[in-house]
Amino acid sequence: MMGERLVMQESLLYEFRLEDHVPSDHLLRSIDCFVDCSELRQHLAGFYSTTGRPSVDPELMIRMLLIGYCLGIRSERRLCEEVHLNLTYSWFCRLGLEGKQQRLRI
Repeated sequence: MMGERLVMQESLLYEFRLEDHVPSDHLLRSIDCFVDCSELRQHLAGFYSTTGRPSVDPELMIRMLLIGYCLGIRSERRLCEEVHLNLTYSWFCRLGLEGKQQRLRI
């Protein structure tokens, strides 16, 4: 007998790469090759406190603000929601699908 599924069952094994789902002609893919924030954390390390609440990663903030500027998202709250929901935005911000993502706040 087949019963009704009472809880949502997530896939146990799957292969999914964000890179494969970002269109090759997307604006953010074109911008990504010019955005290099590899030295940003080291350069800004002196401005961040070692005590208190953890701050937002500077690279994440820059990338999110670029999305907001280029795609006309004016509200920071809306921008956080869009990055959480849109796979292309998550790819651009270097956020993965693994694990629970904390709620983004900038």
